[in-house]
Amino acid sequence: MAAALRAAAGAARRLSVPATRNTDGRYRVTMIPGDGVGPELMHAVKEVFQAAEVPVVFEEHHVSEVQNMASDQKLQQLLSSVKDTRVAIKGKMHTPMEYKGEFASFEMKLRKMLDLFANVVHVQSLPGYPTRHVDLDLVVIREQTEGEYSSLEHQSVQGVVECLKIITREKSRRIAKFAFDFATKNGRRKVTAVHKANIMKLGDGLFLQCCREMADLYPNIIHDSIIIDNCCMQLVSNPHQFDVLVMPNLYGNIIDNLAAGLVGGAGMVPGESFSSEYAVYETGARHPFSQAMGRNIANPTAMLLSAANMLHHLNLEFHSNMVAQAVRKVIRQGKVRTHDMGGYSTSAEFTAAVITNLES
Repeated sequence: MAAALRAAAGAARRLSVPATRNTDGRYRVTMIPGDGVGPELMHAVKEVFQAAEVPVVFEEHHVSEVQNMASDQKLQQLLSSVKDTRVAIKGKMHTPMEYKGEFASFEMKLRKMLDLFANVVHVQSLPGYPTRHVDLDLVVIREQTEGEYSSLEHQSVQGVVECLKIITREKSRRIAKFAFDFATKNGRRKVTAVHKANIMKLGDGLFLQCCREMADLYPNIIHDSIIIDNCCMQLVSNPHQFDVLVMPNLYGNIIDNLAAGLVGGAGMVPGESFSSEYAVYETGARHPFSQAMGRNIANPTAMLLSAANMLHHLNLEFHSNMVAQAVRKVIRQGKVRTHDMGGYSTSAEFTAAVITNLES
């Protein structure tokens, strides 16, 4: 238990073990393009980094369960790279719905093998892009190594399938501590635990109890709780009441996507996942957007902002600010907008606009 709490504290800060550098001083980062528009978004990241002269070199690993690029050997090579570099940036690896003899997807295996227990999605309004709710600024923290995503399913009798949801005290306390540490470090005022303990009295009841126990150790942070279905309604009707939300796995997946929709959709929100040793940067709402693959219409905003957050994590503050400010300036100007933002610009045109604003 103590080890898990120390891990949570370390993950809420920056890397407890420094990222690795080449002999020329450049940071090494594992890049996982993923499926759908992932490779196109990674191309945008590489172009912007090159233009900004970011001292990062990427080690690319192409892994896909839908493009015949998935094997245990590829997964081990990917894991070795991340364990070596300690930092990764990734696109969404699409998970097929068909059962092919194994329940756990490569995405889930990666999270569990690296113990990426905390997923953080910062949902923030971007000036210049109007949405129904203005000036939103909330954080969704999701435990992502257990819960409904434990890959424990079986057919007990014909026509009856049991799917096990695993909630443990150790991991519930770990994610709760991470949330309260995150709130403390980032000047947040409140942590809300999202649950369904009125129905799942033991599983979600344990999670809620762990959050309450952890809250007692942080008297300067307001703590409350909300049932998941009410949380969805409240997010749509009055999202400003929330600050930091912490929740089990499946609820987090749902809330990440709902909250992203409040500020413009999947293409607008960055995300990141942490263990005590590793950090993986990705889009906040995980969609491969396969129908847009090869059409040059994907929105690079979320991936570029995630890349900027990665640079902050690497203590490359100058380059992080440069990239983030250029992206925000393009959106604020409103002249270059991709299809999902109501415009007609291509991915390449958006990336070019960001590069132009790097130089201005």
